[in-house]
Amino acid sequence: MPEHTHDTFPFGQAIAWEPNPQWIAESNLKRFMDRHGIATYDELMRRSVEDIGWFWSAVLADLRIAFYEPYERIVDLSEGPAFPKWCVGGKLNIIHNCLDWWRDTDTWHRPALIYEAEEGTVRTLTYAELYREVCRCAAALRGLGLGRGDAVGLFMPMTPELVVAFLAVIKIGGIVLPLFSGYGPEAVATRLNDAGAKALFTSDGFFRRGQAVPMKAVADEALREVPGVRHVIVHRRAGLDAVPWTEGRDRWWDEVMADQPDESPTERTGAEDVLMIIYTSGTTGRPKGAVHTHCGFPVKAAQDMYHCMDLKPGEVMWWMSDMGWMMGPWLVFGTLLIGATMVLYDGAPDHPDVDRVWAIAARHGVTHLGLSPVLVRALKPHGTEPIRRHDLSKLRAAGSTGSPWDPESWRWLFDNVLEGRKPILNYSGGTEISGGIVCGNFFKPLKPCAFSGPVPGMDADVVDEQGRPVRGAVGELIIRQPWIGMTRGFWKDPERYLDTYWRRFENVWVHGDFAAIDEDGLWYILGRSDDTIKVAGKRLGPAEVEAIVNAHEAVAESAAIGVPDPVKGEAVAVFVVLKPGFAPDEALRQALSDRIAEALGKPLRPRAVLFTRALPKTRNAKVMRRVVRAAYLDQDPGDVSSLEDPTTVDAIREAI
Repeated sequence: MPEHTHDTFPFGQAIAWEPNPQWIAESNLKRFMDRHGIATYDELMRRSVEDIGWFWSAVLADLRIAFYEPYERIVDLSEGPAFPKWCVGGKLNIIHNCLDWWRDTDTWHRPALIYEAEEGTVRTLTYAELYREVCRCAAALRGLGLGRGDAVGLFMPMTPELVVAFLAVIKIGGIVLPLFSGYGPEAVATRLNDAGAKALFTSDGFFRRGQAVPMKAVADEALREVPGVRHVIVHRRAGLDAVPWTEGRDRWWDEVMADQPDESPTERTGAEDVLMIIYTSGTTGRPKGAVHTHCGFPVKAAQDMYHCMDLKPGEVMWWMSDMGWMMGPWLVFGTLLIGATMVLYDGAPDHPDVDRVWAIAARHGVTHLGLSPVLVRALKPHGTEPIRRHDLSKLRAAGSTGSPWDPESWRWLFDNVLEGRKPILNYSGGTEISGGIVCGNFFKPLKPCAFSGPVPGMDADVVDEQGRPVRGAVGELIIRQPWIGMTRGFWKDPERYLDTYWRRFENVWVHGDFAAIDEDGLWYILGRSDDTIKVAGKRLGPAEVEAIVNAHEAVAESAAIGVPDPVKGEAVAVFVVLKPGFAPDEALRQALSDRIAEALGKPLRPRAVLFTRALPKTRNAKVMRRVVRAAYLDQDPGDVSSLEDPTTVDAIREAI
């Protein structure tokens, strides 16, 4: 563990936000606690992990999850904690709860989905309208011979048609494969083949900064390697003139949907039937397909929104994501199970002007806005005037995920967007979690960059290299017991699943994140632990270095990596992106190096501070430090299919 704790980030910060007693009293979670005779939040956390069977049964009831046939047992751990079975014997199709259930309620005629296109088009679908569209799409899929257990890929931008297709595949008992809209042909082909896909939904293209980006051509190139896909349904999004076409296989969305009935039955599936395989990229080897079931991912997504984020029926959540990342399905399932409204935006967040995010939030009455620290760092240099143009009074909280915060950017969002009185619900977990391990909430005070703590039901801890709990120092994030949203394993690869999470400590999930709990019990996630830098035996989190560098007035963002050193084992190298108006020079390089040495100690002075025009990031704004490190060392960067801009790898090489 590092020797330089307590006096460096994240330790020793002051409380920035205090809970509002009225907001607590009116919260979903307080009603849940009152219903079960629980007096304090700490008591709730204890009960939620001491009796996981009681807790998850109570959550299912709180979310009014309806079963066709009730489960006989909430959880079966006979095969060990890595392979639990939930809602044993229950019959459940989650689409019944997302849509069918709302018929004959006030929610039926409320907006389920608000969509805004980059070019300004706005569409709204009520729950009733979304239900009808999903029924029509389900009937179309059945007409193509697709049904229970069939895997269907989704390679589309964030449009209403994407949500309709997503829900329709699950409605017929199929398995949905959400794919990142920015993937290249090889990444699409690998995932479709791995899951044995029989059909694919795609689009002619999408818009980014006013330019049409073709998608169908990418899909076609991928499908040359995927003989199992017999049906391709194409949504005309960008209106491109020349769209490649394969007769007999390809069909336009409008033609497939024409004359389909407004009612179509929801398949009666088992609670543990697979509904989704969602892929994550590994450092090496083929992508990992996280397997999720009807009673798993959707329930965990909704619980996190309902209990931690206090999303209420009728409220409006916009979480900027892509359906190929877990936050896309998370947004769809969670809002629909609660009876809230989701916002989709298909475009660049700063086009045609830097106020686009705030304009969308104001226009659609967003109550919960999810964005990344990377986006905040990009918007911050434009000042507060773009924010002041818009009425954000309906905003109750901001959520954030994707990468660690730096204190300066956190304060900028807190002070200028949230008026210094509404919380930032920092959120971290993953695709295999179905949501968050840790999250902000309305019950606990917050410091810059902090999480309130684990989500109820998550038996999380921070431990040292021997698995012993640590406080006030950096360690590994672990989970000691299963939870309902836990992935049921990696598709066709149980050994890799066990190797990834379960074989470090016996019967303990090791998540692979670097974390810390401070003197006031607040939690911090400091980056992937496989990004850990170990200098002369001292473990250092990249986020700790980056927070120091990013606080300089010239710096927009940075990435710290560990590089081989013959004496220390590893040394620190930092890649820096400067703000407009600042130029790289030796004086600035030295100043940044000095800041790190002063804050962390002379032994941790970086070997190199390098200036780059961009950092390799995924579309959901995670900096891929392993790619940075590979480029620095002139090694194979591995799977880069999730990069938003592959040319950023060249930018790192140019900086060297």
